[in-house]
Amino acid sequence: MKRKWMCMLVCLLALSVGQAAAQRCLPGMQAVEMRGGMAPSAGYFAGLGVTTHAKGGNRWVFGAEYLYRKHDYRTVTLPSAQFTAEGGYYLQLLSDAGKTLFFHAGVSALAGYETLNWSERTLYDGARLKNGDAFVYGGALTLEMEVYLSDRIALTASVRERFLWGGSLDRCQLQCGAGFRFYLD
Repeated sequence: MKRKWMCMLVCLLALSVGQAAAQRCLPGMQAVEMRGGMAPSAGYFAGLGVTTHAKGGNRWVFGAEYLYRKHDYRTVTLPSAQFTAEGGYYLQLLSDAGKTLFFHAGVSALAGYETLNWSERTLYDGARLKNGDAFVYGGALTLEMEVYLSDRIALTASVRERFLWGGSLDRCQLQCGAGFRFYLD
């Protein structure tokens, strides 16, 4: 019995010799990201992005996002939507020795368009909305965790606070979400 265990141990050691861990977060590496999550007022968001790594594990992020929220009005809910584009820089805060777990903090600039009740200003009861559609601008602060599932696929989880001006809805919006990042290099 002891001999079988020793043979299995020797075989496992022989199989693990010569394997190297993948190099991650090298400058120039690019990834495509899909993300989504929850927002206040029974809302949700979905987005697509492109990530390009810089020196030190930091990275540039460019993307687009759709945010949908509901607002109560008497017996109905009024929909609101924001379509925004993002450009930002994320700093690597922490990573483990095996380069499978990363924490980033990011700052982004945002610009886009906001619509309330899909541009319909007259409500079912004859009331008129004072707030209309508008172009919005601002920024976002993000804390993100990234876990590699394989050499080319990573799972992300993030908490983000968006600050937007120009529209008629909340200036500050908290988002919690998750996503997948697919590395191309």
